[in-house]
Amino acid sequence: MAVVVNMPRLSDTMEEGVVAKWLKNVGDKVEEGDILAEIETDKATMEFESFHEGTLLHIGIAEGEGAPVDSMLAIIGEQGEDISALLGAGAAEAAPAQETPKAEETAAAAPAAAEIPAGVEVVTMPRLSDTMEEGTVASWLKAVGDTVEEGDILAEIETDKATMEFESFYSGKLLHIGIQEGQSAPVDDVLAIIGPDGTDVAAVLASVQGGGAPAAQPAAEEKAAAAPKAPEAAPAQTETATATTTGGGRVFASPLAKKMAEDKGIDLAKVKGSGENGRIVKRDIENYKEEAPAAAAPQPAAPAETSAAMPFVPAGEEMVEEVKNSQMRKTIARRLAESKFTAPHYYLTIEVDMANAMASRSHINALPDTKVSFNDMVVKACAMALKKHPQVNTSWEDAVTKYNRHVHVGVAVAVEDGLVVPVLKFTDQMSLSQIGAQVKDLAGKARNKKLTPQEMEGSTFTVSNLGMFGIQEFTSIINQPNSAILSVGAIVQKPVVKDGQIVVGNTMKVTLACDHRTVDGATGAQFLQTLKAYLENPVTMLA
Repeated sequence: MAVVVNMPRLSDTMEEGVVAKWLKNVGDKVEEGDILAEIETDKATMEFESFHEGTLLHIGIAEGEGAPVDSMLAIIGEQGEDISALLGAGAAEAAPAQETPKAEETAAAAPAAAEIPAGVEVVTMPRLSDTMEEGTVASWLKAVGDTVEEGDILAEIETDKATMEFESFYSGKLLHIGIQEGQSAPVDDVLAIIGPDGTDVAAVLASVQGGGAPAAQPAAEEKAAAAPKAPEAAPAQTETATATTTGGGRVFASPLAKKMAEDKGIDLAKVKGSGENGRIVKRDIENYKEEAPAAAAPQPAAPAETSAAMPFVPAGEEMVEEVKNSQMRKTIARRLAESKFTAPHYYLTIEVDMANAMASRSHINALPDTKVSFNDMVVKACAMALKKHPQVNTSWEDAVTKYNRHVHVGVAVAVEDGLVVPVLKFTDQMSLSQIGAQVKDLAGKARNKKLTPQEMEGSTFTVSNLGMFGIQEFTSIINQPNSAILSVGAIVQKPVVKDGQIVVGNTMKVTLACDHRTVDGATGAQFLQTLKAYLENPVTMLA
């Protein structure tokens, strides 16, 4: 049976895509995993692979043309199959068979169309990152009984990496909320039900109960969802929640509008939204014109005091505060525990003479528009050492050891809620200045919670640096599926022996944590010797 492949959402801010190149032609055989096309998003040009097998029967978007997410990209089916219904009015009925993007979202329909009334859609907890296994509803932007249009923001969902807006792919009434604000649930649990007035929500929930749906909400909620509402009966809190700016100062705008405003240096708080309930959309940014500043009005005096972050505790009294773990903290805990207790770690430490590195860095940074850090030099040295010691650039699987012939170095970055690891792709092919610029850019995105899932996946080796905090030596837990991680300490001025004389030196300790399943002790030691040689003679990294 033919299936419709839609324009995928390949980034969290993507609203439309451009087909840069088709790698299959109409009539070609397509296997699951084949690359169908290269698609240009708002951030990168990415390969899009097929999740279906068959013959490419139709191309809906030609090379060089753009289309919104969920537009018909292609149709795959059996040779000679009649697809006229999919190309015409029957396309809507084919929606349950449409392509679902690989990792960025899961706006799933009901599991069995025959059991769900026509026009009713069961929305499940989406997978918004490649490592996401459960999500937390940070806030609902729609209430039961509200009208929902395709593209409206239903809720803000906290993943293991960021808090992201989740759009509806359906139109109708919000009949049921399955996961309340602050609650967590696994990917694919029932998040909401959207459909027409009068729907028997209890029956819909019963039909998907075997798929892990939560218990039904109180009957009063279902009755509220089923009962038609007069326009003036909408809850006051819904109006507040969907306004352009809430009392707390949060601005509601589409992801594309946010990115355009950031690129143009526009303050979203000054933009009047023309979207639903004042939401800022693309056209508002395109049409925005900076107003001349008005004369400054007298401002009220600031309060003499602000409330402390922690409540006052009288002397001698004990107090314990429970703070709910974020999705990021829970994921960090789970993944590090899995790594520590499944991969047999061992640690190797060496001390590096950084005198030449310090001199080289001074010369490099004296050049116009050039700025590199010692960490950039470590990352570059690691990338080059990995090419000479491919055993360290591996991943363990039960049946095989995967040798990564490419080098993607992850750089650990501390953020407010924990730790993220943005990845420098093909690090060995980058210059020191390129590494420095990209690390700065990715670290800034990480701290502003603007990293995309694609920017945090695919590492083959990781560097963690605590030297800027004065830490001289430490060990790290391997960032699986990597086989090793390098812990970098501070550069310390100390007495050293050179040519039989005690002189002032500058040294730095680095510790390599290795997975003994893939990297033997001698291999790890040889890698560190090569790394040490590069850092002590930086000119060799430029050869």
